[in-house]
Amino acid sequence: MSASLYFVIRILFAWGMALLVTMIMWTELFGSPGSLYGLCTVVLLVLALTSSVTHIRRVKLIAGRLDSDTLSSRQRRQIEVPLDTGETFALVEHAVRDLPRVEGIESAPGSLQIRAKVRRIDPYEGRKPSRWNVFARFAIKRNQVLATITPGAGTSSVMLLCEPDAGAWVDLFAVDEGSNYENAEAISRALVLAVAGQRRDEQAAAEQSATEKELAVARLNLLHAQVEPHFLYNTLASAQVLTRTDPPRADVMIGHLIQYLRRSLPSTDDAISTLGEELERTQAYLEILRLRMGDRLALQMEVPFELRSLPLPSMMLQTLVENAIKHGLEPKPGGGTIWILARGFGDHATLTVADDGQGFNTHSHGTGIGLANLRERLRLMYGAAASFAIVSNFPSGVAATITLPLPASPPLPPPLPGRGEGRTA
Repeated sequence: MSASLYFVIRILFAWGMALLVTMIMWTELFGSPGSLYGLCTVVLLVLALTSSVTHIRRVKLIAGRLDSDTLSSRQRRQIEVPLDTGETFALVEHAVRDLPRVEGIESAPGSLQIRAKVRRIDPYEGRKPSRWNVFARFAIKRNQVLATITPGAGTSSVMLLCEPDAGAWVDLFAVDEGSNYENAEAISRALVLAVAGQRRDEQAAAEQSATEKELAVARLNLLHAQVEPHFLYNTLASAQVLTRTDPPRADVMIGHLIQYLRRSLPSTDDAISTLGEELERTQAYLEILRLRMGDRLALQMEVPFELRSLPLPSMMLQTLVENAIKHGLEPKPGGGTIWILARGFGDHATLTVADDGQGFNTHSHGTGIGLANLRERLRLMYGAAASFAIVSNFPSGVAATITLPLPASPPLPPPLPGRGEGRTA
């Protein structure tokens, strides 16, 4: 109440002083102004009072409160935006352009300033007011908006100024009926809504990414769980038979099984191993198979030392070796050889498991689950950066090749020629 009363008294006092000075000057120049001047003075003071009351009433409706800040015709806002300077500038510019009746927008990205003119509501709809309506003929027609963005560390500060398009002296006599307060609040709300919308989008994207990651991990764990028990069941069944027919060989097999489990079980829950660790696991696996196949199984391995630290999905190498033995060498009466070859090529490496077994034929009874799991694991872990190919070997057998991206490191030396290189397709 005190703010409203002070505002009205200030407006009336300014008009009263202006009329008093005018009367003194008129008297000095032309003599007594007469009763007509007194009537005009009363009318102007009544109009000033009416304009002040109208301004107070409209500000009360817009702001919901009355104080010196809301009643002022010049509104200033300091808004902190948790975005970088470029994003903040774009949001502020968009908010200013969305103001009703905005015109004359000047955008300066280099100086981080935005200026605009905003037309006030025209109660006469373009028609000229009466010549006796002094307030209407000399009323301010437009407001102006100035927004300045100050960069910060990951945030930006917006200084917003909404004021009449006239000098500061008009604040003593004219009111804006809350139009500048309305403009300042509109821009502030637009910025808050825009930032909140971005935060919601980022949160939704993060939640979706986390959900997709959890699903991928669950699928990887399921695929890994399908690979691990298969070999264990077969080995234990073979050891059970050998304990009755050849106990010494059963003892050796169980020893190799213990070595295999020692290298496997600590990393069973890890989706990523290394090529060196997988080679040790696979060698323990092949030693167990040698007890059953004897001289029918031979191994040749060419893996550069610098590639042994290459990240490799766990159990993937053994899947290829097991597939080669089960579908290539075991059905072949004389057995054969398995080649494990690794090569580095700048930004990627290849791992090939080849055999000279039966190759692709109609007698294989495999379900294809192992290779399907392998492809799915590669897709989940590397996307399009990894690939898998399986082709016929020459002169017989199959060659399966995994291509993996290399982590950032110094270039690998060129591959050395090896005996098994010509056997892969």
